[in-house]
Amino acid sequence: MTTSAQHSSPEVSVPAPESEILSADLTNTFDYTRSLGPVLSQFALALRDGRIVGSRGSDSRVSVPPTEFDPTTGSATTDIVEVSPVGTVESWSWQPSPSDVQPLDRPFAWALIRLDGADTSLLHAVAADSPDQMSTGARVHAVWREVRTGRIDDIGHFSIGDTAEAAVPADGESIADDAGNVVITTPIGMTISHSATEQESWYLEGLKAGKLIGGRVATGEVYFPPRQVSPADGSPTVDRVELSDTGTITTFCIVNVPFLGQQIKPPYVAAYVLLDGADIPFLHLILDTPAEDVRMGMRVKAVWRPEAEWDHTLRNVSHFAPNGEPDADFESYRNHL
Repeated sequence: MTTSAQHSSPEVSVPAPESEILSADLTNTFDYTRSLGPVLSQFALALRDGRIVGSRGSDSRVSVPPTEFDPTTGSATTDIVEVSPVGTVESWSWQPSPSDVQPLDRPFAWALIRLDGADTSLLHAVAADSPDQMSTGARVHAVWREVRTGRIDDIGHFSIGDTAEAAVPADGESIADDAGNVVITTPIGMTISHSATEQESWYLEGLKAGKLIGGRVATGEVYFPPRQVSPADGSPTVDRVELSDTGTITTFCIVNVPFLGQQIKPPYVAAYVLLDGADIPFLHLILDTPAEDVRMGMRVKAVWRPEAEWDHTLRNVSHFAPNGEPDADFESYRNHL
């Protein structure tokens, strides 16, 4: 340990990892589906028609987008009014490097725009050749997409100038249900670059090789997957441990409810499996046996996918299945529930 001349805090030398550290981009995505309800559905239907509407409150102020409830009284919104597709920039920020999911593929401005006839601002993109074209007070107008689906990006962007552009007429098919409500699906996703810890790298390399690798902490417990430190007392992981692919079911649930994206037909079992030699169970599927036959203490064995399909994930283990051994005594796993 050394102390820097410029800093009073100690500097600790961290040894280089003994194993290769794995890293990968991880992407999580899901489609968020919702009904817009009676007020925002009118906003969506208007967008599809190439119009913009807001709501007038009890104080006569017009909000765009419309609010579902009066901001002053809290009563349900009933007064929907059309506003102009032309407005005034109230504030703005330049976006020099657009991402793939942003409305324009060239530098543009994000702006709060108060449309003529509205009393609140709408956030949207403004196409401009440079920041020099943008200013607070600039007049802008909506530029409509030719194909519109009832989303805010039916307005492709706003452009400089106060001459409105007519929208191409929408086709005749309604996007509302019988009650007049619009249902939209919004894809949501995020990609992060994840670098594994040294202990995670043991675990992931093990899976690629068809092995289940845990970690023993200084106090003796074996965790699977391995941690950098014990979650119980912070003691460091000091050794890697190759574990058996057999274990005991500690607790479980039977999944009876179908859901979007489900890959297995219910009913099936998700269970916590305590691998032989480990001190903490992990969650996995139990298949190859009727769901009603699964029980605490059942002895199971990993069923691996074909080796050609193995990668650095726990998906290499397709599921666990009963191995025919007698059930484990409750006392052998009671402290691992």
